Amino acid sequence: MNASTQLPASGHHAKEHPDIDRTPAVPLAGGAGATGPAEQGGEAAPAATAGEHASAARVPEVLKADCIADSAGGLTFDLNAPQDLPTAWSAALVLRRRGSEKEANGGTDGTDEEVRLPLGPNGSGQLRAVLPSTVALAEGRWNAYADLGDGQDPRRLLPGVNDLRSLVDRRPLTGIGRLGVRIPYATKFGNLALRSWLRGPHAEAGDILVAPDGLTVSGRLYGAVPADGARAEARARRSAPADGGSASGTPVVVTAPLTVDGARFTFTLPLEELAGRWKRGSEPWDLWLRPAEGARPVRIARLLDDIADKKQVFSYPALAVQAPAGQVKVGPYYTLDNDLAIRVAGPADEA
Repeated sequence: MNASTQLPASGHHAKEHPDIDRTPAVPLAGGAGATGPAEQGGEAAPAATAGEHASAARVPEVLKADCIADSAGGLTFDLNAPQDLPTAWSAALVLRRRGSEKEANGGTDGTDEEVRLPLGPNGSGQLRAVLPSTVALAEGRWNAYADLGDGQDPRRLLPGVNDLRSLVDRRPLTGIGRLGVRIPYATKFGNLALRSWLRGPHAEAGDILVAPDGLTVSGRLYGAVPADGARAEARARRSAPADGGSASGTPVVVTAPLTVDGARFTFTLPLEELAGRWKRGSEPWDLWLRPAEGARPVRIARLLDDIADKKQVFSYPALAVQAPAGQVKVGPYYTLDNDLAIRVAGPADEA
């Protein structure tokens, strides 16, 4: 298993992926719609033997995987393949990270962004693979395939029944050095994929209150202990012009002190100060937590539940705030990476 074990870099920009559910064309082994070399301009494929036809007949045209999550962050995959389906010792459930060279080329070659999990009978007429919480899965979106070890291309999996009850209100140990989160979901094409996060430390967002006196956020900090100088930071994705009018300058940052109770934190960010920095259009601000003076900032996000994409699920009001340049709307939202952000928009850009 060769997934990356490195933590993501703490950049200043939330990642807004335009093609989060792009799926590469991977032929279904033995299924309808598979193309052979003759159809792709190559030589005709040799005729299949009777044994190969018999083996293909036992493979369901659609392979589904039921997913069971545990509270530690592990996942179990149960495939609906018949128990008598012949599989090789090398059979595996294959996870390929979206956007890697290997995934973009249909799995023919490329980077190491692939994890293979042994796939074998589980005694109940299904095939089972397990992704332990101890296996580091790099942050991103991973497509799921079944490689039956029969020499055919890995088959894209469809989602079955997901049992994600253990992810609801998940509470890892606050002293954990690195937090791994994996949530299975169906892509817009109906295929099975995983959303993975690998963070340490991590600031988990909880209750959010939008009021005239400010945006109040409560949460819990994992992997770090708040100390002197702890504060929340809202960072504009644009930079202040440097001396001489250059567009690349110092980051625009608005801060708010933290109220701390053990691992729990609360802060209130004044909306007027954000509105006063508005220039034009729709301006996003990313929310970070700095555990102590001089400490590395930690992105504030909501990861510890069973919802893979929160941007379209969690909706918060935007309040009208008077700014020097006119009235603007200020409100929080979750990015496509489930990071917490604030949008400051003029009247023509509220949508």
